[in-house]
Parts: sequence; C-alpha cells; structure tokens
Amino acid sequence: MLSKKQIKEEAVLLHQAEKKRLQLEATTVRYPEMQIEDSYAIQEEWMRIKKNEGQKVIGYKIGLTSKVMQAAMSIDEPDYGTLLDSMYFEHGCTIKASDFLDPRIEVELAFVLKKPLFGKYLTVEDVIAATDYVTPALEVIAARTYRVHPENGYTRTVRDTIADNAANAAIILGQEKVKPTTIDLRWVSALLYKNKCIEESGVAAAVLDHPAKGVVWLAQKYANHGIALEAGQIILSGSFTRPIKVSKGDRVTADYNELGKVECKFL
Repeated sequence: MLSKKQIKEEAVLLHQAEKKRLQLEATTVRYPEMQIEDSYAIQEEWMRIKKNEGQKVIGYKIGLTSKVMQAAMSIDEPDYGTLLDSMYFEHGCTIKASDFLDPRIEVELAFVLKKPLFGKYLTVEDVIAATDYVTPALEVIAARTYRVHPENGYTRTVRDTIADNAANAAIILGQEKVKPTTIDLRWVSALLYKNKCIEESGVAAAVLDHPAKGVVWLAQKYANHGIALEAGQIILSGSFTRPIKVSKGDRVTADYNELGKVECKFL
C-alpha cells in the first residue's frame, strides 16, 4: 500500500498534468506494486483537490463494463470515477479539444436520480424506482498519464486508469428525458458518427446485460465506504461502444433513434 504522502504526491501530479496539458508517465512506472486500493485512494485525493478549488460533485461514472474491455485490462469488474460540475456540457455544445489530453468519446446512458441509492443488496428494480429519468449521453475520456508511452512503449494498466479518475474528462447530456419504466433499457441502441461517417454502434445491454446493473454495482461499491448516491446526481452507466478518438475540427453525433441525438463539436 502506498503511504499518504505518496498518494497525495500522485494526486498533485495528475492535477498538474491536467492543468498544464502535459501527459505524465503512468503511475505504475513509479509504483509497480501498487494495488487497486491505492489507485482509488489517489483518485479520491485528486477529487479532494478539485473540490477544494470550488468544483462540485454532480454524480459518478462507471467504466469498463463490457467483458471485452475487462479482458483487455485484465480485470473482472468495472471501475468508477467522479463527475464534477466543470465536466458538464449539453447537446449542441462546442468544446475545445485542446482542453483534454488524448481525448476520446463514448456512448452511454445517464441515469438522473430522484431518490438516494444506498445499500449492498440493491436490485435493478431499486435503481429504476430511484431514477427520475434516463437520457442519452456522451462521455469524453482523457489520459493524464500516457496510455502508451511514446518513447518506451509502456502501456498503462487499469490501476493507472482508476487513479486517473477512471479516465473521465467531460459528459454531454441529450435533451430527451425518458422514464425508465416506459422503455426496455436493454434494447436502447445508438449509432455514433464522426464528421458524418459512422464509427461505432451498440446496444445498452452490452453494459452488464442491463445498464441499470452498472448503477447497482456502483451503489454497492460506494455503500462499502458509507456513501450514498444522492437525488439529483447523474450516473453514467457505462459505454456500449468502443471509444473513438476526437480532435480539433471533429463533429460527433450519437443517434439514439427515439431518444434523439447528442451532438458536440470540437474546436
């Protein structure tokens, strides 16, 4: 386990990397024996720095929900990170690509809660009952530490990704709001376009067979720390497409059919 001093130092490095727009070597290069628990401790400390600067928690994200991505990262469960108000955008927004390090974008569903969720024995039905509405969402992911180091080829691990706030950088919410009891969320699908060319497609059941299962998993994880998911919070339930790279000049559109579109442009 890393010491409190080491955890704080790593959190400061990630914070500075984001502010200066300069990627770092992966945390596991400095601490190859660090554990998953160390990664979440670094993430928590980094979020504490951001909150001390005045940023506010608006929800949480779940990542690595598909079996393919878990196998690629050599893990057997998802990961999670924190959403802050500085990360929030809406359909039709324009975003500066240069604000993010190695940005990519994913297709998700966002659950907006009307009641708290807390406990180790929650069900999909509990999540549905606690959800005000579900809306289409895009997640911008970034890498404050190199995914693959350009000089030595070192590939960062899931421990590095978790420390890096599970790679979260921004969220873009759609305009359509649907009650989760009025639609089969497993069969929500989306087509992802970049510059009018289709890049990806997927169906929400790719997230643990039901996107609400991701929220169940997240609530149980936070319950272990005595933390509830609160009313009004946004919960990103996990991507059901692979991430695609974005850069200056790109226009990205996710078409969710009856749930509308989510679009953003990168300057």
